[in-house]
Amino acid sequence: MVSETYVECLVKKKATSMAVFLKVLLIMLTVCFCLIGVAFVPGFLVAIATGIGAYFAYMNADVEYEYLYLDKEVSIDKIMAKSKRKRVAVYDMNRLEILAPVNSYHLDSYKNRSMKKTVDFSSGVVKNPDSRYVMIYEGETKVIWEPNEDMLKAIRLIAPRKVFTD
Repeated sequence: MVSETYVECLVKKKATSMAVFLKVLLIMLTVCFCLIGVAFVPGFLVAIATGIGAYFAYMNADVEYEYLYLDKEVSIDKIMAKSKRKRVAVYDMNRLEILAPVNSYHLDSYKNRSMKKTVDFSSGVVKNPDSRYVMIYEGETKVIWEPNEDMLKAIRLIAPRKVFTD
């Protein structure tokens, strides 16, 4: 008998003030250069360039992360502007070292360890209580994310001595 557990969680990333400012600025520049482009052709070419920049700023200002747990594997997708999806990471839970809340005392022995890579797939908002978790993967990657209770329970079922909820 094959037992598969499926848990899905969606977390909206808070847009930085710089990303919002850049998006608004590029939209305003696009409109201005479109108006200038009516009289002068180079203005229209600049409007096209700022329009492309505004599109990419818009896509990166509205980001959500989808965590998907299926059969001892967590995959993380980045959803940009609710229209474009990109798989950013896949983690095999058999290679998990520890999963604990960000401020957990269980992570004290990992604070001085140098990690090759640190990635943040969380909302970027520090709540009270903090809902972010740190996952140390293969001893070289530190992943910051916000799994829900169902996902924590599913991971705890396969790795009970590596998952802490304090």
